[in-house]
Amino acid sequence: MTETIRLAELIEALSHALDMTEGQPAGHCVRCCFIGTRIGQALGLDEQALRDLYYTLLLKDLGCSSNAARICELYLADDLKFKRDFKLVDGSFPQILKFVLSHTGMEAGLAERFRGILNVFKNGGEISTSLIQTRCQRGAEIARQMRFSEEVAKGILDLDEHVDGGGQPLGRKGAEIHLFARIALMAQVIDVFFVHQGPEAALVEVKKRAGSWFDPELVTIFERLATPVFFAELGSDNLEAYVLALEPGRQAVMADECYLDDIAAGFARVIDAKSPFTSGHSDRVALFTDMIAEEMGMALPERRRLKRAALLHDIGKLGVSNSVLDKPGRLEGEEWQQMQRHAEFSETILSRVAAFADLALIGGAHHEKLDGSGYPRGLKGEQISFETRIVATADVFDALTADRPYRAAMPVEKALAILREGAGRHHDETCIAALERALARAELKAA
Repeated sequence: MTETIRLAELIEALSHALDMTEGQPAGHCVRCCFIGTRIGQALGLDEQALRDLYYTLLLKDLGCSSNAARICELYLADDLKFKRDFKLVDGSFPQILKFVLSHTGMEAGLAERFRGILNVFKNGGEISTSLIQTRCQRGAEIARQMRFSEEVAKGILDLDEHVDGGGQPLGRKGAEIHLFARIALMAQVIDVFFVHQGPEAALVEVKKRAGSWFDPELVTIFERLATPVFFAELGSDNLEAYVLALEPGRQAVMADECYLDDIAAGFARVIDAKSPFTSGHSDRVALFTDMIAEEMGMALPERRRLKRAALLHDIGKLGVSNSVLDKPGRLEGEEWQQMQRHAEFSETILSRVAAFADLALIGGAHHEKLDGSGYPRGLKGEQISFETRIVATADVFDALTADRPYRAAMPVEKALAILREGAGRHHDETCIAALERALARAELKAA
């Protein structure tokens, strides 16, 4: 039987992963959706336009993971903190100067910090344009892959343009900027200042940027909406349920099995874009997972569900800084604790969707080991589900056979030897044997 889930419920849940990779407090995209949808309603947008706006707001940061590694490299900074704080900058030269000086290479040596700051000032415009272009284009591409309309894709593409032409990457002006992008950027700034400094600061900031960043007509509409009741609703603990009920349309859009596959594949691209060392990792883990499952005689529906779990198992890495993910040396102390938390983050995000409960458990346990030496809970033996063991085996095999910051990719036979050495202690020997058989069979077919 085909399982269906409300698309809005699924996207709302997964939007929390986008909040993490932007360094924003949980619920940022949901709050932006509330703000922007109310503005769209006040504008008198029709039902279809409101629905497209609704999903633009929830998915506005789809491409945000794609510039994380570059930010870390250029600014010698924690990308999550950098992104979080940069959203409080209004674009004026004094604020940008202060931000760059206070956020570039703060944990590096003086010589490295000096070179980093010098590079930013020499190539600042080009760097900024490149970072934003990558983010916006990637986000639009993923929205299309997940079957959202071209209007949603365009809204994401234009997110960082300003009405006076001073935005990026194309310097579009006024009505040249898609309406959804004009609304989404303003909703984003409103939420950031509301969360950090309160309702009055949010209103002051929006009015200050009217005519430069923001469409004056939209600012006027927001001024009318910005009542104490509006801000009380925005800060409510029940906001997520309210936003789910706010989904425009007479009938909720449902996601069938095929659509769930597309959503999982789209978010796998978001996950893998976070680090150059994880490019294609989720897809390869899904492939190896399916090869093991097929070899073990699993039915196609079970294999399909397990493939989704494999695609999304590392979604929690969006909440880990690239200064940790891409570190060329050994992780120590707090760094290692940050890395370990990605499994916990994966479980938390996926568990927001009731129908994804089994996927959440796999995401949360894919680094557990049979002897209890894994993380985050130190589960042992039968406490680790068989489905998790399959994904864990596939995950380790891909990690060993791909380039990592601290070593080059290993040959397949050496990776299998390492897995065999830990069979029964770390990973399930039947899963390892099934992977070996599947790889051998694939080589025979290729020959």
